[in-house]
Amino acid sequence: MSGINYVTKETLDQMMSELSLLKTKGRAEIARAIAEAREKGDLKENAEYDAAKEAQGLHEAKIATLENAIATSRIVDADSIDTSKVSILCKVTITNVANKKTVTYQLVSETEADLKAGKISVTSPIGKGLLGKQVGDVADVQVPNGLIKFKIDHISA
Repeated sequence: MSGINYVTKETLDQMMSELSLLKTKGRAEIARAIAEAREKGDLKENAEYDAAKEAQGLHEAKIATLENAIATSRIVDADSIDTSKVSILCKVTITNVANKKTVTYQLVSETEADLKAGKISVTSPIGKGLLGKQVGDVADVQVPNGLIKFKIDHISA
């Protein structure tokens, strides 16, 4: 992830508490696993030690990714959202022109994206295609299966 990461205050708080947990409890658990594996003898032929060291590397990578996401985060206030056009944190109701199916999505950062909750990333193909559009516009969205046209029905905060 590079560039600015727009998030809500709640999401930033959640990311910071997760980072704190990873740095304290998570690191302690991995250190304990490495110590237990080290006690079992020859480190050259100790698969448990190798697995614990690999887990430590993955854990540290996750911490670094989260630290970067927090460092590049900018809080967006839901009250300051311009609903005249589609932008981050807007809820947009769209209709697929081909099959007339209507859905509502909220455009969020990559960190907050959760399709089951109706939150799509502004960097996703649909998110990119909708950004800047106004009610009544038709967005041509290039997806892996081809081109899909979405009509913007409603935009809200």
